[in-house]
Amino acid sequence: MLGSDRESGTKVRYRLTLVTGLLECLFFAGVVFGWASLVFVLKTDGYFSDHCVNETKANDTGCSAQDKQFSLVFTVASFMNNFLTLPNGFVFDHLGTMATRFLAIVLYTTGTLLVALCSKALAFLFFPALSFIAVGGILFLLTNIQVGNLFGTHRSTIITLYNGAFDSSSAIFLIIKVLYEKGISLRTSFLFLCACNVIHLLRTLFLMPKSHVPYPVPKNYKYGISCGKSASYNMEECETQQELNYFSDSNRKDRDSEPFETNDSSQMENLTKKGSSFKSCVLSWFFLWHLTWLSVMQLRHYLFIGTLNPMLHQLAKNDATLVSQYTNAFAFTQLSGILCAPWNGLLMDRHKRKALNPGETEKEADLRSSVLSLFLTSLQCLLFSVCASIPLLPLQYATFILQVLNRSFLYGGNAAFISIAFPAQHFGKMYGLVMSLSAVVSLLQYPCFALVEALEGNPFYVNLSLTILTLLTFIHPLNVFLHCRRLASQRGSTQSI
Repeated sequence: MLGSDRESGTKVRYRLTLVTGLLECLFFAGVVFGWASLVFVLKTDGYFSDHCVNETKANDTGCSAQDKQFSLVFTVASFMNNFLTLPNGFVFDHLGTMATRFLAIVLYTTGTLLVALCSKALAFLFFPALSFIAVGGILFLLTNIQVGNLFGTHRSTIITLYNGAFDSSSAIFLIIKVLYEKGISLRTSFLFLCACNVIHLLRTLFLMPKSHVPYPVPKNYKYGISCGKSASYNMEECETQQELNYFSDSNRKDRDSEPFETNDSSQMENLTKKGSSFKSCVLSWFFLWHLTWLSVMQLRHYLFIGTLNPMLHQLAKNDATLVSQYTNAFAFTQLSGILCAPWNGLLMDRHKRKALNPGETEKEADLRSSVLSLFLTSLQCLLFSVCASIPLLPLQYATFILQVLNRSFLYGGNAAFISIAFPAQHFGKMYGLVMSLSAVVSLLQYPCFALVEALEGNPFYVNLSLTILTLLTFIHPLNVFLHCRRLASQRGSTQSI
């Protein structure tokens, strides 16, 4: 009876961690990507309007010099959001969850306070403020992704659900915009966000582990300060033990039919050595094509979000009412990210309740299931880019829908694929390195914006170039598919021998 109650309490804690993590990602983690809604408010208040002195008088529609400043703020923040994920990944892997979340809380508190204290004269504070909020938010997401390990058969679904919540949190800036129009100041809204960091602190202490959530989760695994002194779990040891168990069972079954003599301990040693090598992961084809896949699509999304406000002004012929209507529509569609992302996870977890193919490991089965997800994400981005390239205002509703669908698949699929394809003890570093290198590529958005300005505000040729570049992303799912087919072919040959 006591054991049953203890197990029931553990499950309640797991579920509470899942729900509170979802709310944290939904309301705080990715708010910076609602930048288009906040820009509308900032233009109304005249931020960066001093850059319009040599142009016609700035109003709600702003001017190109002012638009450049807003675009630059977002470019810097989105770059820092991704680039600093690499050092933050090392912090997460080596210092654990609690230290990483304390860093996130400090950054998020500082960023929201800076925005609250900002004014027209201190508009430059938006550069560090938005960057702090962005980096703090991505750290909240990074530490929450491991919660998927608590629910083994639904691991990818939960990872993508959290990433969908991260995408949907961009609608928070829409809520701030609506509240602003109802008379609640920007300062009040951001002071409230700042005060909410107390919730993050309490969750860090009571509902998150000090180190990491292992995978697979040991029986009766506990975490949080209420547990007192609990057992320490090493990610590498857990993963290695899982592989040892698989090979032990496999060798017992196939020892009589083995075509050549094998040394079990030597095989295990090589596997462990290869699995624990960060360098071998970085130099793999999986990493190269996954980086290309993420970088190209992320650049497309960042350029779209960063230039959305001036694009809408151009298509609406500076009609402020129309611009506000389409800005709200864009922000509302972001809310559906949390509904779209789990479908990607379900695609990746669809094999979990089926028996594995003969000789196939669980990791190989996960990899095989990821192919369809990677392909659909590339296809969505291509369609989104085509719609965004057509200068027709009503069509932008379809663009908004495709954008949020693709973005929720992109980031959820990114985290899920890294957790599948690479060893768990390197997750923070691999995730951080991919995000950091893709951030360097995302810096191209600012020269792209400058090129649009040089073309008298016509983004057609830039959009066309990015649409063609999107075709590169289809190489990644093809590469994974061919890899899985080679493994299946090798298994078939071994069994026939």
